[in-house]
Amino acid sequence: MSNNYAKLNRMKKFILAPSILSADFSNLAGQIKSVESAGVKWLHIDVMDGHFVPNITLGPAIINSIRKKTKLVFDTHLMIENPEKYLSDFVKAGSDCITFHLESSKNLKGLLSKAKKYGVKAGLSLKPKTPVAKLISYLKLLDIVLVMSVEPGFGGQGFIHSSLSRIKAIRKLIDKKNPGCLISVDGGINKNNIKSVLAVGADVVVAGNSVFKDSVQPAEAIRRLTSKI
Repeated sequence: MSNNYAKLNRMKKFILAPSILSADFSNLAGQIKSVESAGVKWLHIDVMDGHFVPNITLGPAIINSIRKKTKLVFDTHLMIENPEKYLSDFVKAGSDCITFHLESSKNLKGLLSKAKKYGVKAGLSLKPKTPVAKLISYLKLLDIVLVMSVEPGFGGQGFIHSSLSRIKAIRKLIDKKNPGCLISVDGGINKNNIKSVLAVGADVVVAGNSVFKDSVQPAEAIRRLTSKI
């Protein structure tokens, strides 16, 4: 398969994962139904503890409550300290994929192995300034690499352009060492940069404000976001 053909195929088959960090929590079930109606299969759930990142969001209880409302894949991103302490709680709550931060634990291999034993997909995320090379020793254990294209902690930030070269470098590593691993990109994705993100190797695109903070309903925002791909 030529490199250009691989890019074209990836762009046509990418996964869009709306991030509920930007959703209206007073109507969370309704907003989830809206993105479901647009055909998405994944929902991205950002968990922040106010320590690893300077923000507090939600925990297992919220995930458990919305699990009863939808069959979407729950892509749970843990931006927390001591993730090993809470892993089983997020599994029991209904997460399908759990991504840990490379910077959050001293026993990442054990953490990733434990997640797989629970039967969930396991991922690692990198902050924008974390060297890509730090991923290498973990790649064969991963189902997902989540590239942060903003500093983690708050929604609505602008896309860091240098993330494109990082995605491209990770794509080369994954294609060589673990072709089944997906690359997800989170932060500042909109209709002006989504095509560039896919072109350099992303498989999963996380979108928050561009889905839930638009002037139209989430389903229509998704249509606009993906219409030119």
